[in-house]
Amino acid sequence: MISGEQMTQRPNAVATQVTPLASGFLKVNAYEIRADTHRGGVMTVTREVMERGHAVGVLGYDPQRDEVVLGNELRPGMLAAGEYPFGDALIAGVIDADETAIQAAVREMQEEAGLDLRDPLLVHPGAYVSPGGTSEKVAIVFGIVDTSAAAGGVHGNPHEHEDVLVVVMPASEFVDRARRGDIDDMKTALAGWWLADHRARLRAK
Repeated sequence: MISGEQMTQRPNAVATQVTPLASGFLKVNAYEIRADTHRGGVMTVTREVMERGHAVGVLGYDPQRDEVVLGNELRPGMLAAGEYPFGDALIAGVIDADETAIQAAVREMQEEAGLDLRDPLLVHPGAYVSPGGTSEKVAIVFGIVDTSAAAGGVHGNPHEHEDVLVVVMPASEFVDRARRGDIDDMKTALAGWWLADHRARLRAK
């Protein structure tokens, strides 16, 4: 049993060695870590960590037509897991070193959907995708788009081999999918729950 005194102590951890393992679209490093244990001891572990910086997911919404804009593209992780590798998810991309999450969101909406993102709002500053294996955080930005005429087609940065099919979906369907657990992309599911809470207010505006 862990005593109350031990539970109040804040454990610490330091990386004593970092060994590069792979450097391509993603970087993978092996970290040798010296960490305090919750029982008061010390342990040394080695863990592989995928690193590529941080990213942003963009929830584009047209309150007049009550529609959201998503992107459908190849998801290699789903292919590796043995699932159908094309899924509808938030427009998203890596935040460059000289960008804020909002600046990246505006850029990504233009690159991947061909749409202007107006009145962008930072919904979440960034949460770790899977901190046991990657250092990546994903922020979520909401913004207004116009789906009346220009939304659709295939977009993306050709230098990054992006092939993004724009999907315009009724907001009610998007929210229902999130509530049912039918969305298999975490940032997109979180955005669906957020929109469920704020949709009436946004439409009233």
